[in-house]
Amino acid sequence: MKLLSAIALLILSSLFSLDDPPITEILPVQKSPSEINWLTWDEAVQLSEKGKKKIFLDVYTEWCRWCERMDTTTFKDPGVVEYINANFYPVRFDAEYKEDIRYKDEVFKFVKNGKRGYHQLAEKWLKGRLSYPTLVFMDENQDVIQSIVGFKNTEKFRLIATYFGSNEYRVTPWSTYCRNYEDEKQAVENFPSKN
Repeated sequence: MKLLSAIALLILSSLFSLDDPPITEILPVQKSPSEINWLTWDEAVQLSEKGKKKIFLDVYTEWCRWCERMDTTTFKDPGVVEYINANFYPVRFDAEYKEDIRYKDEVFKFVKNGKRGYHQLAEKWLKGRLSYPTLVFMDENQDVIQSIVGFKNTEKFRLIATYFGSNEYRVTPWSTYCRNYEDEKQAVENFPSKN
């Protein structure tokens, strides 16, 4: 029995060399495929430096009811979950986060303001417009592409997420993209079904 335990220990130790980074440094812990695989800001930055994907930020506060509604509706939709997990490093960022964060060689802090306060990084990403929820789409270099304020239902969110996720924002004006989306949606709805 001791020999069997020693062999098992030897095999396990050879699988996990001290020179290799822990698996969690390479891949985030996978949640159920029915949930968005939310990461911390640090995890997303680390992963984006290796795997060049865009970052999606859901900037929220604990007291925001519209943020809560997005969590229980839009962010539970299977299509949204699949698209976000496949195309972005998703981060839920509490705009009232209390710890310091280093971002692009700057340190951002919590600023007390009345009974609450805000994190300077949220202020930077939202360009001073502290309104929640705010959806922030960042490119592969962690630069803000666009911040979008307010609750978005599933259909509106899908439209926005695909616009940035597919890089259409680089070549197609938003109004044209929306018009094309509506034309395509209308065509699908009018397509005869075999019943």
